[in-house]
Amino acid sequence: MDPLVVENVRKHYRQGDRNVVALDGVSLSVAKGSFLAVMGASGSGKSTLLHLMAGLTTADSGKVAINGTDLSSLTDKQLTLFRRRQIGLVFQSFNLIPSITARQNVALPLLLDGRHDDVAVDGLIDRLGLRSRAGHRPDALSGGEQQRIAIGRALVSNPAVLFADEPTGSLDSVNSQLVCELLRDLCVNQGKTIVMVTHEPSVAAYARAVVILKDGRVLDRFETGGIDATELANRYQRAVQVRATSD
Repeated sequence: MDPLVVENVRKHYRQGDRNVVALDGVSLSVAKGSFLAVMGASGSGKSTLLHLMAGLTTADSGKVAINGTDLSSLTDKQLTLFRRRQIGLVFQSFNLIPSITARQNVALPLLLDGRHDDVAVDGLIDRLGLRSRAGHRPDALSGGEQQRIAIGRALVSNPAVLFADEPTGSLDSVNSQLVCELLRDLCVNQGKTIVMVTHEPSVAAYARAVVILKDGRVLDRFETGGIDATELANRYQRAVQVRATSD
């Protein structure tokens, strides 16, 4: 059973008197231990798709299942607990709590769930290379360090899927590369299942597979083996242009 299955999801919004279609029948699945990048321009539906997959919003129709659980079947309380235990989230803006230390930020999902696991927390901090920074608050950390702490917080509950929403968007090129390498290592060497939204071909190239969205629809899906960032960008442009021509 794949840890993430999306079946024909549709989502629309109202903007004044206009009906805006954000997702128009998107289906995809992600196997255990896979690293999928979802690419698309602003307005393509990629962030809406991530929010649906992570249980942050609901689809108008269709199905999102994580480890066989249909998210639409859960009550609000059940969904909150499910997200805390089965879904890891990493945001562009880090979303760390500024008044507590890096270590406390990593441990927070466990504490909210009434659990304590110093071994898991300290092990994650060591793997992130941040032992010497664990006692610092977020404002004393660099952007790259804050994002690594955010990744640790997302992983501490050992979720079924780790979702990353433009995780390098607030980072410089050096820290962007470090975060991308960390995500790839989590997949390759630790078997984590990762879905990342990005508009950057240089970031998407770290994933094992790429899905291209435009106007709420999947244009293409392909493996990245042997493809560098330049070829990935070219393939993205070709997919978008073909869709534009067909329309």
